[in-house]
Formats: sequence, C-alpha cells, structure tokens
Amino acid sequence: MELNYKLTEEDYIGFNLFHAKNSKAIKKQITLQRILVPVMYIVLAILAAYFLDVPFLVLFIPLLAVAILWFLFYPAYFYRLIKRNATKMIREGKNDALLGQHTMIFTEHGLREISPKGEMSLSWSGIENYGEDDSGFYLYNSGMSALIIPKRELRDTEGVGSFLAEKIRL
Repeated sequence: MELNYKLTEEDYIGFNLFHAKNSKAIKKQITLQRILVPVMYIVLAILAAYFLDVPFLVLFIPLLAVAILWFLFYPAYFYRLIKRNATKMIREGKNDALLGQHTMIFTEHGLREISPKGEMSLSWSGIENYGEDDSGFYLYNSGMSALIIPKRELRDTEGVGSFLAEKIRL
C-alpha cells in the first residue's frame, strides 16, 4: 500500500497535542500542578494571615477563588501552551524534511517514508506505539516522535486504520 500526503504545520501541532493528552508522564504532571498550586495558595493565605496579622477571610476568600480558577482552567491553559510552543518550534528553523509532501510505502516487513529531504525505512517491530485521533494516525518510532499520517489526505481511513492495527500488534 502506498500513501501520498502533505504534512502541514497543523498536523505537527495536532500530534503534539495528541501526545500531551495521551502521555502518562504529562497527565501526571498536569494533575500534580493542578492540585499543588491551589494547595499552595491556601497555605499562603493561612501563613499570611498568621504572620501579617490580617483577618484570615480577607486573604482566604480571594486566594481560594484563584485556587479554584487555577484548578478548573489549568489543563486548557497547559494545552494552549503546548500548541503555542509547538508553533514556535516549527517556525524556528528549516523543517523541509518534516513538512511538505510525503510518501509512505507499506510492505509486509515494515514501511518506508519518503520526504523532500530523504528516505527512512522502519520495520514493523520498530514502531513502539500507535495512536489515532480524528485528525491522524501516529506511528511512534520513539517515546516522543512519530510518523504522522493526516486523515484528511486519505480516501480510506478505515482501511488504513485496520491495516495499521493488524501490522502493529502492541
């Protein structure tokens, strides 16, 4: 099977968001930050009330409001930050090998990706993980990088998905 597609900046950003939303380490980091920062605000209110001789509720109520807002909106802020940083990174240098026209050829033994800057071959056992969302298929060749196949460029997304699921048995 041979696929021809064009990778765009949006595809790269989409992969980074997918990775952030599905990575155990990042999920743990978000949960930790989502809980610890509000706790620190509340502890700050207690300490400030004690040492500054200010009525407790005068400090506690505004800091509690900030803590609640942090807890509610931190994940959205974090993912927006991921998107902004991915956009900056992609625009930072030459990314001719990453973006642009790609051809991926699937064989019984693996795959071959051809980009404007070269070729890469990978056996099926070299795929460490496989991910999929509404916008693409992600074939992880390491813990943090993947070959991106955008679904908008495919005629038969279900066929490609079932083919990949059959070949990549994780």
